[in-house]
Amino acid sequence: MRIANPIVSDRNVLRQNLLSSLLEVVERNARTRERMALFEISPVFLGSEADELPDEEQRLGIILTGQRNLPGWQPVDTSAMDFYDLKGIVSDMLDGIKIEQVRYEPAEHPTFHPGKCARVIAGERQVGVMGELHPQVREKFELPAAPLMAADFSLEAILEAVPQRYAVRPVPTYPPVLEDLAVVVEEELPAEVVSKTIEEAGGAMVIDLRLFDVYRGEQIGSGKKSLAYSLTYQAPDRTLTDNEVAQIRQRIVRRLEQGLGARLRT
Repeated sequence: MRIANPIVSDRNVLRQNLLSSLLEVVERNARTRERMALFEISPVFLGSEADELPDEEQRLGIILTGQRNLPGWQPVDTSAMDFYDLKGIVSDMLDGIKIEQVRYEPAEHPTFHPGKCARVIAGERQVGVMGELHPQVREKFELPAAPLMAADFSLEAILEAVPQRYAVRPVPTYPPVLEDLAVVVEEELPAEVVSKTIEEAGGAMVIDLRLFDVYRGEQIGSGKKSLAYSLTYQAPDRTLTDNEVAQIRQRIVRRLEQGLGARLRT
């Protein structure tokens, strides 16, 4: 998914946040555009107790709403974008600038829907917050009917987390093994905990792990959710055998069952 060009505000005001102006842009375009993916980088001005002048801080705001893909002559997923679309964009952004040790934790924020909000932490510092817009905030704007996802980041905190140097892996010589794994867990268990468990159990052979689907329904039971992951196994010095891949998978499944009470979804 691509984000549209940055928004340039022509209002000569000292803004305290970016999301309100981004929501105004969505409001103005809602009658002609059902799908919007916008971002803005701009300063905000916060009150300072030590000085009469406000503190200036660079922020990054992101807004997503509407269909995941525009309809065309080929079949595509046209369902509404959700929290995981936004998380994917944020993850790709942070991965692209080599920020490591990123985690997403449940959070509460007056701008975002309860239970659909997360804070983004790089290392030990919170760099931003994101989630689905709170219904009470929606009431103040004339917005599309589709859910609206938003993120607010401290650009300065993000840039400070970028490492001056980072390791580069050589282009792999041996082919990867791709596999999907779906597990059923308790509703309140964060997906980040499941991901971390898979990475720890899989070890160095698991070079990539992505959550691509979350399902809730009668088939898996009340109070449960299904998390589907795409895993990539790869060794730097050989082609992995079917037996080796099976052993890694068994180790992952055993750790999920024993440590988190998860079960494979069949």
